[in-house]
Amino acid sequence: MTGLTSVTFRRLGFREIIQIAGDSGLEGVEWGGDVHAPPGDAALAGEIRQATAEAGLAVLSYGSYYKLGGGAAFAPVLETALALQAGVIRVWAQGDFNRAVEDARRIAAPAKAHEITIAFEYHRNTLTETAEGALALLEAIDRENVKTYWQPNPALSHEKNLAELEAVLPWLAHVHVFHWTRAGRRLPLQAGAARWRDYLQLARPKAAILEFVKGDSAAQCARDAKVLRGLCE
Repeated sequence: MTGLTSVTFRRLGFREIIQIAGDSGLEGVEWGGDVHAPPGDAALAGEIRQATAEAGLAVLSYGSYYKLGGGAAFAPVLETALALQAGVIRVWAQGDFNRAVEDARRIAAPAKAHEITIAFEYHRNTLTETAEGALALLEAIDRENVKTYWQPNPALSHEKNLAELEAVLPWLAHVHVFHWTRAGRRLPLQAGAARWRDYLQLARPKAAILEFVKGDSAAQCARDAKVLRGLCE
């Protein structure tokens, strides 16, 4: 399944994002918790879910900004995910390893009761920056509904990124799709199509979700979506 993460267009309203995703031929949306679906606003989340469904799109996940061990309440995050009818809640693993393990086990239990997966953002400057770090955390947590996203690290070679992806395959939820230079300059997805063909053929993720298109452009999103749909066929 192909999709768009709403934080790609933070300045737009949720209906505009639904329009962009639909016009781009994508199948779903990952709704971000920082702007579009803030934790604890179940009424808004329900409105977003209904509008998403009416457009023929799926809610792929709830991209929360919950930080493991950070002391924030998880109940509002779970409440919002339920209102969205999201099957995955994306969280961040930062800070102390042991506190992250303890908190992940704590939030995994109520999520499992609602058949929801907890999945880590796979990101630089977190405990899940590398496959080694992600595996250490996942194995320590040891909960069947705790998994991870994956995305390439632009600072690594293509071969190293493939090795990182292969290592986390047993715990893979979704994949964030973008193409950047080592310096972080955004490029059209077409420029990285050969690399992404390798990644997607290896991963076969539940969802391949576009993120951070060049120029924050809806037109570029449509072009990238066309490339992504072709790679997923």
